[in-house]
Amino acid sequence: MITTFLPVLGIVRPCRHHLSPALHRRWMAHLCGTCLTLRDGHGQLARTATNVDALLVSVLTAAQSPAGDDAADRRAGPCPARGMRTATVVSGEGAQLAAHAALLLAAGHLTDHVDDGQGVLRHRPAAALTRRVAERWSTRARATAPRGFDPSALLAVPARQHAVEHAAGAVTLSDATAPTADAVSAAFAHTAVLAGRPGNAAPLATAGAAFGRLAHLLDALDDLDDDRRAGRWNPVDATGAGVAATRDLARRQVEILGASLAVVELPSEHALDARLAHRLLVHETERAVDRTCVRLEQPSTDQPPHPGDGGPTRDPRGFFAGCAAAAGLCCTGQLCCTDPIVGPWSGQPRPNPCASCCDCTSCGCDCCDACSGDGCCCDGCCCGD
Repeated sequence: MITTFLPVLGIVRPCRHHLSPALHRRWMAHLCGTCLTLRDGHGQLARTATNVDALLVSVLTAAQSPAGDDAADRRAGPCPARGMRTATVVSGEGAQLAAHAALLLAAGHLTDHVDDGQGVLRHRPAAALTRRVAERWSTRARATAPRGFDPSALLAVPARQHAVEHAAGAVTLSDATAPTADAVSAAFAHTAVLAGRPGNAAPLATAGAAFGRLAHLLDALDDLDDDRRAGRWNPVDATGAGVAATRDLARRQVEILGASLAVVELPSEHALDARLAHRLLVHETERAVDRTCVRLEQPSTDQPPHPGDGGPTRDPRGFFAGCAAAAGLCCTGQLCCTDPIVGPWSGQPRPNPCASCCDCTSCGCDCCDACSGDGCCCDGCCCGD
């Protein structure tokens, strides 16, 4: 199991309930900018590698950039994701670095799923096609690295993760999360180079390592039931750490993120991007840990339900039956509002990351308590409206 910037399971998933209108528009500008950069550099299919965590690189670059860099923003045409509306989207080197990281890590993620034979990738035609796409993305990304960026840490993630999972000796959570932590650390630190603020590289490297480790830990906790059922390697069990220690380590990463970001020098000219970075890296990561903890408190699905305890276990579906089931999830709205959902190909219940993104019950004025007094984090709360 390789944890990367994930297109669907990204840990930072803010919505209109969590961000003020101004911050949400800026968030969408970075999201759409990363998507369009992928399209322009690697073709329409590469847009499926767009994810909600990789664009943090774009946000951090913009937050550190000197005045005048807004000229790199561009006007985008109508898009279904925006209700067929036009929008101003982020462009420039930050978006290019975000797209580069997204494509490389998505390629590694796809390869990992093919190797594990997960879901539809149990079927040979789908596995072969997916592996070909992953290889093409990896090759294209290697050839288009942003200015001055060394992609070696990103490229090494799959091989290093494979080595950890097949190590003969004891493995710790630190060992298991190191490949992802190092990759994200390199990407975060390079935003300081792109923005011309080399003094920020060290704290951003620390923040990137914490974010990469956090993403890996939360992904491991979310996948624990599925990995146990399938007999796949999962660091929660493989290291002997257990759920409680893994969860505690995840919360520690959120603390490191807050402390590291506090010493990063951000110019006042880009206050909106600075506030957005704070909201995403401090508050939304804490919300992500809370979401995972809530799911962990729900009844385990490690064992198939007995008759009368939730119905018979569903058998895995074939390729075309799974496609039909996936279409049904989309058309009936279950993909947006049902949690858990039944996997279209596996036939097994699984957490639905989309269903919980609009939980506004926790949006209260106490979210400002952790701020340093500048009010930046209150922008998305009801007390800041």
